[in-house]
Amino acid sequence: MLKFADRMDGMKVSDIRELLKLTARPEIISFAGGLPAPELFPVEDIKAAFDKVMEEQGRVALQYGQTEGWLRLREQIAERMAKINSIRTDPEHLILTAGSQQGLDFCGKLFLNPGDVVILESPSYLGAINAFNAYQPNFVEVPTDENGMIMKELDRILATTENVKLIYVIPDFQNPSGRTWPLERRRQFMEIINKYEIPAIEDNPYGDLRFKGEFLPALKSMDEKGLIMYFGTFSKILSPGFRLGWICANLEIMEKLNLIAQAAVLQTSTVNAMVISQYLDMFNIDEHVARILPVYKHRCELMINTMKETFPPEAKFTDPDGGLFTWVELPEYVNTRDLAAKALEKGVAFVPGSGFYPNGGNNHCMRLNYSNSTDERLVEGVKRLAEVIKEALK
Repeated sequence: MLKFADRMDGMKVSDIRELLKLTARPEIISFAGGLPAPELFPVEDIKAAFDKVMEEQGRVALQYGQTEGWLRLREQIAERMAKINSIRTDPEHLILTAGSQQGLDFCGKLFLNPGDVVILESPSYLGAINAFNAYQPNFVEVPTDENGMIMKELDRILATTENVKLIYVIPDFQNPSGRTWPLERRRQFMEIINKYEIPAIEDNPYGDLRFKGEFLPALKSMDEKGLIMYFGTFSKILSPGFRLGWICANLEIMEKLNLIAQAAVLQTSTVNAMVISQYLDMFNIDEHVARILPVYKHRCELMINTMKETFPPEAKFTDPDGGLFTWVELPEYVNTRDLAAKALEKGVAFVPGSGFYPNGGNNHCMRLNYSNSTDERLVEGVKRLAEVIKEALK
């Protein structure tokens, strides 16, 4: 009989991945994934960038590279972080990763021993919970409201909880809730972590996708002690198929992450990094993002307005200023896992909310994605879901 490591006991199949298997059926209207709209991928531009890389530097692109990742791309990322996120940095403080997900695993390996405490928002990103679970931590959830993490609660938890090793947050268009922290909460967060000197991951996969309001400064831009590890990615603004993200952190952390990356993967894909770098040299990615935003804005507003028209008043939901998700809360007696099965019978899929709470409970919530549906399917799917919810409330 095979004997696996104890850490496997805490690793579970992702609810989202299992649902995506079902939603591969074309008749299913899926609000379950977090997929960007494939019709918005700049296929021809990426092809032109790939061809140029192969013609001019093909042998370099097909060879091993340095663990930190292609230097020119790290320079371009640093430039864009200064422009978009108000973060002043340089290539030495950046490492490329196979998407943000690999960065989460690396930071779990870097900071967590069994029994250590990870603090996160309640609810929080399912992929982060799964990544950290491999290192057998205990999770402490900080309550949230319409403006995100409640900082008085964070302060109280840090003052009364031993062995806190890491904090994980998504301040912009949070997955799953869609909420965004206002500026004052960001400042309060930095004051609190500076007081306790606890490192924090600022995960920002959706920050470029703001279609209402003003851009807010990243936590990393306020980081005076080097406590913030900032995660970025090209998955939502260019293509998730590249599997290319990055971490920006202080040099002490970067040295350790390099060791972890060398042992785990040697490096990220040189080809992918060089193609993205060439794309950034040949084309204006901000113009590409500007073409994406009206589509996501329209789909978000269409979903929210259809929910307002068809959902019962007992259903409460967020109205995000950007990103890919809205979050629905139903009366506590409704179990959205049961609801998901009934919705699938009606040809609609969503993600039940309980998986976003590492300590369980909260079975009355659900996450809906609006980015990857046509207008017709989006409206029809919301109407069908409204019928299922109304039946559950009887």
